[in-house]
Amino acid sequence: MASQVFSRPLVTAKWLSEAVRAGRIGPSLRVLDASWYPPQERNARQEFKERHIPGASFFDIEVCRDQSSPYDFMLPSASHFADYVGRLGVSNSTHVVVYDGDELGTFYAPRAWWMFRVFGHKEVSVLNGGFKNWVKEGHPVTAEVSQPTQAVFKAKLNAGLLKTFEEMIQNVGSLQFQVVDSRPEGRFRGTELDQGLESGHIPGAVNIPFRSFLTESGHEKSIEEIQEIFREKKVDLSKPLAATCRKGVTACHIALAAFLCGKRDVAIYDGSWSEWFHRAPPHYKVSEMKRSK
Repeated sequence: MASQVFSRPLVTAKWLSEAVRAGRIGPSLRVLDASWYPPQERNARQEFKERHIPGASFFDIEVCRDQSSPYDFMLPSASHFADYVGRLGVSNSTHVVVYDGDELGTFYAPRAWWMFRVFGHKEVSVLNGGFKNWVKEGHPVTAEVSQPTQAVFKAKLNAGLLKTFEEMIQNVGSLQFQVVDSRPEGRFRGTELDQGLESGHIPGAVNIPFRSFLTESGHEKSIEEIQEIFREKKVDLSKPLAATCRKGVTACHIALAAFLCGKRDVAIYDGSWSEWFHRAPPHYKVSEMKRSK
């Protein structure tokens, strides 16, 4: 019965605040702050120490990744992930709620949500509206850092939720699955640089900027609005779908949005444009900037 209740992709601030007040944060319910910001702009770990949801732990995406990869935030091994989240008090029976403090409302939390799912954990939710709206609605915050009891987490990679460079290359010719790119339109089209990197997109990809799924307040749009967004872009949620972006983060917003519509098998191209730009042959990088030269 519990899994039916908790395997929902979103929880509200009201629901979580009631859980906090009831003292339910513990082995069965863990809250993780998955914030990350460019170091020159904000310090996520320091901000967590100063203010966070009571009982929350800091999920450090810089630590929980494949640190041997030349690309940012690539998935860690199953054993690395299991060890890391186990130290945060997460077991296979824990309901995990992830959030971040981005000014948009939600930015990195869907990445953490997907990481749990790709390693076989279904009871994971994103806090709808993020920390921004948690504070705005007057829910409690604290500077007290809790020390969760270590738990045992067994991770098993669900390869169906992950796409590799080789699979993406093959798909350009075979078109076995649809590809949605979540970056801003200018970066998708190749008309603006992406953090200093020449931009563009994978042939055949469709562009749905991830902000399309968020309201002005930073909450997820309604299921009906999300379905209409996919329809307008001619993305068929009944067929295979993979999402990509700059470094495998905002692509997870596509997976979350599709999940809300009942599609639970959207795969993420983990390397995304960061890897594609460096490894794909030139004719597999579509850019209007190049055509205009």
